[in-house]
Amino acid sequence: MITGISKNKTESNYICGICERIKEAKAGDNPFLVKELETGYVVIGDFQHFKGYTLFLYKDHVVELFDLDEKTRTKHLYEMTLVAQAVKNAFGAEKMNYECLGNGEGGAHIHWHLFPRRKGDIENYGSNGRGPVWWYPREEMYADNNRPGSEELEDMKTKLLIEMDKLLVKENNNFSYQ
Repeated sequence: MITGISKNKTESNYICGICERIKEAKAGDNPFLVKELETGYVVIGDFQHFKGYTLFLYKDHVVELFDLDEKTRTKHLYEMTLVAQAVKNAFGAEKMNYECLGNGEGGAHIHWHLFPRRKGDIENYGSNGRGPVWWYPREEMYADNNRPGSEELEDMKTKLLIEMDKLLVKENNNFSYQ
């Protein structure tokens, strides 16, 4: 159940963007959904300049990691790292970047941006082509030509799901979560 839907400063009925995405996923209306885990939803990002860019959305409307009880926080962070490893494996990343910002439309909501990184992926921006993803120009990162088509999206989802399932089988065989 989604709790604590946020409102903006004027107390209008402005809904959290992450909560909306989760609502779509539950209704089967989010074409970017890859898999539901115990604490969150794995979704492919709308824009794919960084091929394999994925989000992990915490299931409930919670603002800060420290607002979660220790067991839930531990499980959520563990699942997030499994998602990151699956992204790395599925899309051939040389390095993963992780962001948990929670500054989106409608208020903060715990969610992770998982960026698979490769040499040269920010071209000549940053420090000789090296640096954080946000050094790449927003207008280029979020250009329409970086939106995956339906066939490409399905292929990406399949690749990620295969890697997720491999890791989850391994987890079930080797890990006892307490």
